[in-house]
Amino acid sequence: MYKSIIVLSILGLMLVLAGPALAITYGQPDGNRHPFVGALVGTFNDQTYPYCSGTLISPTVFLTAAHCDIGTATVYVTFDTQYTAKSKLYRGTFHGDPSYNQAQNDPHDIAVVVLDKPIKNLTPGQLPGLGQFDQLAGDQKFTSVGYGGQEPVNQPGGPVIGYLDRREYSVGTLNAINPAWLRISQNPAKDDGGTCYGDSGGPNFLGAGGEETNIVAAITITGDTFCHATNVTYRTDTPSARDFLSDFVALP
Repeated sequence: MYKSIIVLSILGLMLVLAGPALAITYGQPDGNRHPFVGALVGTFNDQTYPYCSGTLISPTVFLTAAHCDIGTATVYVTFDTQYTAKSKLYRGTFHGDPSYNQAQNDPHDIAVVVLDKPIKNLTPGQLPGLGQFDQLAGDQKFTSVGYGGQEPVNQPGGPVIGYLDRREYSVGTLNAINPAWLRISQNPAKDDGGTCYGDSGGPNFLGAGGEETNIVAAITITGDTFCHATNVTYRTDTPSARDFLSDFVALP
């Protein structure tokens, strides 16, 4: 059963959603385009649904965000294109960066799920080299992937977000490079898409279209309230991100 469509004002969203979880906006259904991108699935108020996204980066390691910690060591991941009550779930253990904090210069907002059993039928995504994104062209494209709600639609009483629990993707353009962040435009007026509530931890792949790679340049962390300006993503090529990841996977 699909999670019910949720109708909330933006103010209501900010009050009831724990953390800055995001989802795909101005995108399209992913189908089998990114089969190694999955969702963390949990039960909240008697409803079970995807609450964060992530990427398989080795047969047993799933990359996501530290703020996706729901307080239980054991978590579940699905790679189904559309989550339903019959979706296959993989059990694993959540490991957040112990240095996770609220600092803007480097929040260490990165985590992995170590799966109980290796996944043999999916080719994992790749991680970048050290400092690979210190210099990028101003028109560099990124492909964001994740599960969750779509872009807000204006309605009487406030914007409405629908949740289809479906993997989707969109393309945005580099806005700015910071020491810990890649800020990616998701302004639909510039033909960019991005993320909104429901998709934290999801990948932002380097490139788009024919130039898209399977390199996870950054993971989705936060953005603007109305989900139509900037996708703020945590870089995976920094010394701090690599220091954490090196405990779980071999780095390029």
